[in-house]
Amino acid sequence: MYLSDMHTHSIASGHGTHSTITDMAKEAARRGLRLLGITDHGPATLAAGTPSYFRSLLCSPAERLGIRMMYGVELNILDTEGTVDLEEELLQKLDYAIASMHSANYKPRSREENTAAFLQVMEHPSVKILGHADNPAYPVDYEVLARKAKKSSVIFEINEASLAPYGYRGDTRENCAEILRVSRRYDLPVLLSSDSHGPEHVGDFTFAARFVHEQAFPESLILNNQLPRLMAFLMTRQAPKEDPPVPGTVR
Repeated sequence: MYLSDMHTHSIASGHGTHSTITDMAKEAARRGLRLLGITDHGPATLAAGTPSYFRSLLCSPAERLGIRMMYGVELNILDTEGTVDLEEELLQKLDYAIASMHSANYKPRSREENTAAFLQVMEHPSVKILGHADNPAYPVDYEVLARKAKKSSVIFEINEASLAPYGYRGDTRENCAEILRVSRRYDLPVLLSSDSHGPEHVGDFTFAARFVHEQAFPESLILNNQLPRLMAFLMTRQAPKEDPPVPGTVR
C-alpha cells in the first residue's frame, strides 16, 4: 500500500471531469492515503484552469478530511525551448510542477527534439516531475534525461494510466523499463502516479506497482511512502548543479 498520490486532476482540468478537490480528498481518505497532490492541467489545455485558478490554490487549506494536501500543476510543454503555460512568478508559489507533453500543445517530433524539450523544461526550478515520459509517441533519450534530472533535482514518474488496460498511450512497458533502468543507474528516485482524472483511480497503482516490482526496482527509490522526504523534495527550489558523473567513470 502506498500513502501518497501526487498526480491527480479535478474539475479544473476539463476533460469532462466533474469532481471537486474535496471529492478527490474524500476518495483519498477512503483509500487510506495520507498525502494528496492536485495537479490540474495548465491553461493551454482546453477548458482547464486559468492563471487565476492556480493563484487561488495558494489560499487553499493544507489539510482536507485528514489528508495533507499539496497544490501543483501539470504544465504543458509548448516547444523545444521548454516553454510552459504558467508564468514563473506563479509557479514559484505553487508547491510543485509536473511537466508533460500533450498532443494538443506539442506535436510529436524527433527523438533529439523531444529530448531537448524535456532538457529545457528542467531548467524551471519548480518542475520536479517529468510526466508520462513513457509515451511512445514522444521518443526520447532516457540516459540523457536521467543525467539532467539528477543535476536538476527532477524525477520520473511511473504512470498508472500508461500501464493500465484503460490507458491510451499504447504499449509503454519498454519505455517504463528504460526509465527504471536509468533511474537505478543514477540513484534517481521515482514516483508512482495515478494520473487520475476524478476520484475513480486516486491512489490506484495496481499496474504501476506490479511493474516496478517485476523489474526488481529498489523500494528505497520509490518516494510514495517516504512522506517527509517527498514533501521536502517537491518544495525545494534549486538551480541545476554541475553535471553528475556517469556511474563507473572517473572524473
